[in-house]
Amino acid sequence: MANVANQAESVAWGTPLSGQGQRLLLLGSGELGREVALEAMRLGIEVIAVDAYANAPAMQVAHRSHVLSMLDGRALKQVIEQERPSLIVPEVEALATETLLELEADGWTVIPTALATRLTMDREGIRRLAAEKLGLPTSPYRFAANEMEYRDAIATIGLPCVVKPVMSSSGKGQSLVKTDADIDSAWTYAFEAGRGKDQRVIIEGFVKFDTEITLLTVRSHPQVPDAQPTTHFCPPIGHRQQDGDYRESWQPCALNPKTLTKCQEIAKAITDALGGVGLFGVELFIAGDPNQAQIVYFSEVSPRPHDTGMVTMVSQNMSEFELHVRAITGLPIGDIEQIRPGASAVILANDTSNSPVFTGVAAALTVPTSKLRLFGKPRAHKNRRMGVALALGDTVEEARQRARDCAERVQVH
Repeated sequence: MANVANQAESVAWGTPLSGQGQRLLLLGSGELGREVALEAMRLGIEVIAVDAYANAPAMQVAHRSHVLSMLDGRALKQVIEQERPSLIVPEVEALATETLLELEADGWTVIPTALATRLTMDREGIRRLAAEKLGLPTSPYRFAANEMEYRDAIATIGLPCVVKPVMSSSGKGQSLVKTDADIDSAWTYAFEAGRGKDQRVIIEGFVKFDTEITLLTVRSHPQVPDAQPTTHFCPPIGHRQQDGDYRESWQPCALNPKTLTKCQEIAKAITDALGGVGLFGVELFIAGDPNQAQIVYFSEVSPRPHDTGMVTMVSQNMSEFELHVRAITGLPIGDIEQIRPGASAVILANDTSNSPVFTGVAAALTVPTSKLRLFGKPRAHKNRRMGVALALGDTVEEARQRARDCAERVQVH
């Protein structure tokens, strides 16, 4: 099978649907997967989109699509053997990772690696790697598989604390436990919202941080034979979360130069340990006075484009999605440049609908420098992310206000 990731020196592939094209198979076809698909298609790569439901955003633009449970290892293997992709690109956490390990051992290319996908699909694997193997600063934590272990963990860590399923996304199942009255509901919410067969939860001590950032980190194939992968960093992205899910992000997030260096060191350590190539979203907490020595805590890492990184579609010369595709196909990264301060603000559904309708689009685009990305999700439910507003400004504050103004004018019915 062709391995496009090993062709950094002499990239050559045929056109899609010709039988000679390179094939990229997306495991997960949401809004982030759609942007990856579009960037791959701009480079003449054939794209196959896979997800658990029909007409997912990336399916609407891909050459072909398949609907299946990606926790079903047999079904996953069948599709991969049928499609014979050059690159298998996970875009969600809930996957049959043991099957991916078997496929990789058989010679298929998993991005960044099957092991990295397994480690990062649940919070336990990545937290133990970061804190126990690499010695990176993190919040105190415990894991629990039942209610007794959960209560013991809270007694050890103390209140306030944060409770999450070991495997979830977009803040699902996450609670801030402030008092004893919150303990029961947090357990129920985390346990019921967890994805996959492992319903364990993580209990984290609450870190009093001043800034929360995403540092998009790119590991790319070197253009020199036999060299180690090259690491590139995007300017840091600040973001605001609500109910465990991001609501707005902005770039750049101003940091003390010494703090930025610490962030980059932590990001390089965790991504080097995970290995492979591609773009990683490294989430970090920063505590302390920016005019003095600050503490940087590792929080999480995604071995794929990050939702807060959607701001790069307007703020950088290359979006996080273009960087991801360049890295995994062995193409040079070049210089990552900030165009102007930029911001994103999410557009949420107000209610449940099987045929969502958008209004206010024209009014939204009267906001200076604004752009909209409506994801085309076939169904909506309350607070589901249905789109994102993007804007530039002369300052971060101006960009954030414009993005918020744009997003607020769009209604999902």
